[in-house]
Amino acid sequence: MTGIIRGLRRRVLTPDISQTRVSVRGFHDKGPEAVEVLESVGAAFLAGLSSAAGARRVTDVDADLAPLPTRFQGFAYEGAAMGFALVDAITPGEPRRSAEFLAGTGDRHVYMAYVGIGWAMARLPRFLWGRASAAATDPLLRWLVLDGYGFHQAYFHTAEYVVNRRTVRGFPWPAEGPTWYADRVVDQGIGRAIWFVAGSDPARAADLIDAFPVARHQDLYSGAGLAATYAGGATEEELVLFLRRSGDHAPFVAQASAFAAQARIRAGLLTPHTELATEVFCRTGAAEAAKITDEEIPPVTAEPDLPAYEIWRCAIAARFRADVGAQP
Repeated sequence: MTGIIRGLRRRVLTPDISQTRVSVRGFHDKGPEAVEVLESVGAAFLAGLSSAAGARRVTDVDADLAPLPTRFQGFAYEGAAMGFALVDAITPGEPRRSAEFLAGTGDRHVYMAYVGIGWAMARLPRFLWGRASAAATDPLLRWLVLDGYGFHQAYFHTAEYVVNRRTVRGFPWPAEGPTWYADRVVDQGIGRAIWFVAGSDPARAADLIDAFPVARHQDLYSGAGLAATYAGGATEEELVLFLRRSGDHAPFVAQASAFAAQARIRAGLLTPHTELATEVFCRTGAAEAAKITDEEIPPVTAEPDLPAYEIWRCAIAARFRADVGAQP
């Protein structure tokens, strides 16, 4: 009986792979190579989600995902985190799968795992958010949950969130707020999705971002810079163009690129395209960029005006400002 239940969960919770096709989503087609990268990201994500949704033991996902190429394993673990969060939300009893996952191999993928929890929340009614996010207890990294939520909304509701530039205001999670900052992190996730919507074409991504109100540009450019570094899909010339288009927001593109480098290095998944992106965006290699993110981790204390996560981002951006500056 339990095997039947696991199989049913897998079928119900895993979207059809057609939903990751560039043509189905209506995303920009830059060419066969870029399409293959973006669709492989989606396929890896769904592989992780399916594995977690039907797993008998949390550790079963490791064997399922091990054969995936290095470039795409992080996305698979992001999907697995979504799967465990969904199962925790809908299964009676104390939520335990996400916590067990993060205490084990999920710890190496913690950045992606928190993002995956945000995907789960986007698929659930609000009264289940507490169960889905029960394991997202790190006071610094929990904001990444909202990045995942924003990505999901822009990826699956592109007309509303990207074309019509829907503004998210007063986001109700985390309960203690501040809601104004939650709205900003959702924008960082929307920016990350814009890289996919644009088909990894930097000019198109910048055009989409520039159509938003100016006050949203910093977070949107930052999110797109993270995707360009982690997912890839662009040449050196294209990355240079994107950095130039980001203008005054270039330090936050560098900050997000350093985040992506740290996420890959922590998971043991560093790739040449990530190394290339940090060389362009951060003016340094991936290892040095990742090191800066560690050096600037702030003490997590009660900040009445600014969350520690934003203090962290600003400190990292400041480290890169002299090198990348405002782009002509």
